[in-house]
This record gives sequence, structure tokens and C-alpha cells, in this order.
Amino acid sequence: MQNSNELCPVLFIPHGGGPLPLLGNLNHQTLVSFLKEITPVLGFPSSILIISAHWEEEIATITSGKNPSLIYDYYGFPDQAYAIEYPAVGNPELAEKIYDFLQADSIEAKLDDERGFDHGVFVPLKIMYPEANIPCLQLSLLNSLSSGSHIKIGRALSKLRHENILIIGSGFSFHNMKALMSGSSNEDHKNEQFEEWLIETCTNPGLSASERETRLIDWINAPFARYCHPREEHLLPLHICMGMCESPAKLAFEGFVAGKKTSAFLWH
Repeated sequence: MQNSNELCPVLFIPHGGGPLPLLGNLNHQTLVSFLKEITPVLGFPSSILIISAHWEEEIATITSGKNPSLIYDYYGFPDQAYAIEYPAVGNPELAEKIYDFLQADSIEAKLDDERGFDHGVFVPLKIMYPEANIPCLQLSLLNSLSSGSHIKIGRALSKLRHENILIIGSGFSFHNMKALMSGSSNEDHKNEQFEEWLIETCTNPGLSASERETRLIDWINAPFARYCHPREEHLLPLHICMGMCESPAKLAFEGFVAGKKTSAFLWH
């Protein structure tokens, strides 16, 4: 995937609504196409580390089991949604290394050899790497939901970019569930203005790394921030991704998922 002088890619993606990307849902077709098309750009990593919006802990926690199970953390879907398989193995040695990197930067951390992968992990990976032949790990968010703390985690893990490891932040740049489920377009201008701000923040080469960081820490002051994220857990994987990268991102995807505009960002 890389030579010794290249940094491994970091990718922030929207993972869609529950298992819907795997169930042929029409509102997720553009997302599924993007996830399939981006994979050749990323290459074949030796391991994948995913930060999912669906796992929060008091301290940064890393899956360290050898054969993680799947957590079907959604409800009300057809039986097939609970029979999805993604038998990727874990990577306990890499989990230990991530733990050490965090501890070295005075970030409290722990290993969890029992937790499995939630749908923020196995849904996009089943589309991107369907053979499930790459070891995977998951890193939790902090339940404090502190923007600065998540950027700091990313900075501590930036050393991973010198190894053949793909890092994915799995969230959603728009996550107002009431708006997503209503299907109403009355407030689409709010969605669009926040997306414009987020794209500017992540991709504008005219911003310095510190300016990007400040904007993302203060994301609550962006246009219609709380409308787009009544709770910020789906945005915070982006903070970790940005913390890992000094350069601006490239806009990898700008489209509609479940009727709302959303974006994906790639550092490569």
C-alpha cells in the first residue's frame, strides 16, 4: 500500500443508517458505490483500525481479541440484518502498540479482549473489503465527547501512518436522526451550510493545521451545528482522523445519503 516515504491513508466516511447499505436500500446506493470505488485507492493494508461513532468509553479503549464477534446494535430490521457475517480476525499485537502510543502521550487507555465490532465497523468493511481477510481493530470514542481530547488521541496515533495500516473514522457528517427519518426537505439549507463549513475546514489548503484544529474544536459555532449534530458522537471520529494528519484532506465524497447531504474526507 505504501513505500517507506509515504504515509498510510486516513479516511473519514459516513457509514449510513444501520445495516441499510447492505440491504439494498435505495437511499444508500451512492454511499455503497463510493465505498466500493475508494477501496482501490486505499490499497491492501496489513491491518485496519476503525474509530466508530457507536462505541464510547470513559477512557480510550482498543479491541484486543483474536476473533471479535459482531454486535448487531440496531433494531427493527429484517432477519437478514442479524445474520450478517464479517469474520475478520483481530490484531492483539497492534492493539498493544496503540495502547502504548496513547500511554506515551499521557492518554489513559485500556485493552478489551471481549468486545466485538459494531455496525460502524462491519457494515462499511463488508462493502470495502468483502473477503474479511485483513485484521481489524476498533478504537472507542470518549464519553466526555470532548473535541480537543479526540484530536489529541489522533495526534498520539499519528505514528501509525508510517506503517501499513489503514485508519478509518466511521461516523456521519450529518446526524440529526429526526430529520433523517422524517424525510422533510424544509431545513435542507441548514444541512448544506454546515457541510460547506465542514468541507472548508477539512480541505482548504489556505488554512494552517492549527487553524483547522481550532475550527474543528469549536465546531459548535459552525452554521447550524446543533441542528446537524444534536449529539456529536458521529462527528468525533473526524476529529481523531484530523488529529493524525497535518495536511488538509481531499474531499473524497460529497453526496446524499438517506436524503441528506454528507461528505467523506481522505488524507493520502
